[in-house]
Amino acid sequence: MAFEAQIDPGLDTVLVKVASRCNINCTYCYVYNMGDDNWAHLEKFMTPETIGALCNSLAEIVVRQRKCFSIVLHGGEPFLLGEARLRFLLKSLRQVLPEHYPISIQTNGILISWPILDICSKFKVSVAVSIDGPEEVHNKYRVTHNDKGTFDQVVAGINILKAHTDAHFLYAGLLAVIDPLSDPVAVYRFFKELDAPSVDFLYKDGNHTKLPLNKASVFSIEYGVWMVALLEIYINDINPIKVRVLDDMIKSLIGGVVTKEGMGLTDFSIVIIDTDGTIMKNDTLKSTYNGADKFDQPLNIKDASLLDFLNSDEFNEYRKMQRPSNSKCLNCSELHVCGGGMILNRWSKENGFDNPSVYCSDQLYLINAIRKTLAQYNLQHA
Repeated sequence: MAFEAQIDPGLDTVLVKVASRCNINCTYCYVYNMGDDNWAHLEKFMTPETIGALCNSLAEIVVRQRKCFSIVLHGGEPFLLGEARLRFLLKSLRQVLPEHYPISIQTNGILISWPILDICSKFKVSVAVSIDGPEEVHNKYRVTHNDKGTFDQVVAGINILKAHTDAHFLYAGLLAVIDPLSDPVAVYRFFKELDAPSVDFLYKDGNHTKLPLNKASVFSIEYGVWMVALLEIYINDINPIKVRVLDDMIKSLIGGVVTKEGMGLTDFSIVIIDTDGTIMKNDTLKSTYNGADKFDQPLNIKDASLLDFLNSDEFNEYRKMQRPSNSKCLNCSELHVCGGGMILNRWSKENGFDNPSVYCSDQLYLINAIRKTLAQYNLQHA
């Protein structure tokens, strides 16, 4: 693997898998329920040795990189760490990352407690919670290992988060996976009731070989129809929640720059650090085939510099994967808006990643609706 000296690695996000197990069992989870088995071979929690190596690498990048980068703590369920491990991890990170470097935790919300939030507040770490909507929507897929719904526990965690004295900072927002069979208006109104500062809506993982749940075909538009209904209530709300996917698409269409991976023509430099310290590709690739998120020549931050790896040929090839290669995408007039979608959604057994997104029809339907909306306000750009 070739390494070269580099002044600025241009890193955007480091997603750190601090726990390899989860206290619930979401049926659509790409980590545990879509065929990948890497989690079963990992330690349950990131060890102090691995945390030390991670922090050494991050400190090196802070010195060499002009812009700050984000840290996202992920799992499994990060709060399974418990108070002592969490405090050690966050203290270690803040010893090398200045306070203006954002650190956030993505949690299912069940283990949120006052002591946990006090630790997050002390080290300036925000918290985003995964919840899919009202009880009947959420409990369809986000269940315990005994197939019991988790809605009441998650809402209880969110209420603790909202009640904390540092809630204005701590409460980063919500993450929701779309069920196209649900009512987008009811989902949106429910999130407003939770006083969500923002919501990230995600399509369910899937590809050309294994279609996303509740999508009839590559050409069907169930998810696009759902998003257009969401767009309508969003546009007409005089005090809307921030919905990043819609904001970014609108921004792209009026000449702005997007902030979300898998959209627009902006290249994002995102690296995953697994629980054992192995440097990985985007973990959502697990949904395509077993081991898809592994580099051909895997390195561990306990043995190698992350800064050097970010300048390797293999990492640069991985970054190029964000841009689609299929001729349909390359010749599409809307490529600057959708960016070809997420890499995982392009996969097929026959052509690998050389396909349009399985959500291409949905995205074109949504983009057309946004264009019509912008035209009503004379805001068209491209």
